[in-house]
Amino acid sequence: MSGKHYKGPEVSCCIKYFIFGFNIIFWLLGIAFLGVGLWAWSEKLVLNYKSSLTMGGFRGGWSILLFSCLLHQLGRMACFCAVYSNVFCLKLFSVFLGVIFFLELTAGILAFVFKDWIRDQLNFFINNNIRAYRDDIDLQNLIDFTQEYWKCCGAHGADDWNLNIYFNCTDGNTSRERCGVPFSCCTKDPSEDVINTQCGYDVRLKEILEQQNYINTKGCVGQFEKWLQDHLTVVAGIFIGIALLQIFGICLAQNLVSDIEAVRASW
Repeated sequence: MSGKHYKGPEVSCCIKYFIFGFNIIFWLLGIAFLGVGLWAWSEKLVLNYKSSLTMGGFRGGWSILLFSCLLHQLGRMACFCAVYSNVFCLKLFSVFLGVIFFLELTAGILAFVFKDWIRDQLNFFINNNIRAYRDDIDLQNLIDFTQEYWKCCGAHGADDWNLNIYFNCTDGNTSRERCGVPFSCCTKDPSEDVINTQCGYDVRLKEILEQQNYINTKGCVGQFEKWLQDHLTVVAGIFIGIALLQIFGICLAQNLVSDIEAVRASW
């Protein structure tokens, strides 16, 4: 007997396993972020952390956990959809990617339209963290890194450190850091191998022009905006790349759905 070969529509194994491999990366990333979020959450005891400060304590911990769970479940769903060729699941996966893409697009448009509001929120965020500078070592390291990286001091200038009880210039402040700034505000001497953590002491007692010889006097809000303008191409490229990956995932899922439905229609 001569063998007969099926020549009807078939489900593309290439697309199926490409979706599986593509999304298992997101599944593993979700697990990694979940581990980081749980570690940060437990280490900082955020449930008992009573400060209202920041997006770096309780809110930040929950943000990492929620993001990691979303990433993990999205990758897990896509892997299940691809392996079992579940049409409903694939369509649901496409909808999720579409919603995320729409939210990102909306956020980008709103960020462009409400630039002043975002600037105010960034200013509020930095000032809140300045108030809590000595309350949390991780927060302190974050602020120091930010001020060193962008060569800035405070939200709009060094005088923002008056918001901190240790650095303000009030007569009742007995701290040695009174009228000073953290060492991360100081201009760095390349010849110095050891960081002088006392370089900001009493610096705000000097005249503004004289302060520039010792510290960076520009605010971090302005420096961040300048950094965005200088790196606009890179930032835009990253966001466009993420958007294209999402569109690519939607197209793969829809192609697989079309293959499955074509096979079912041929039965």
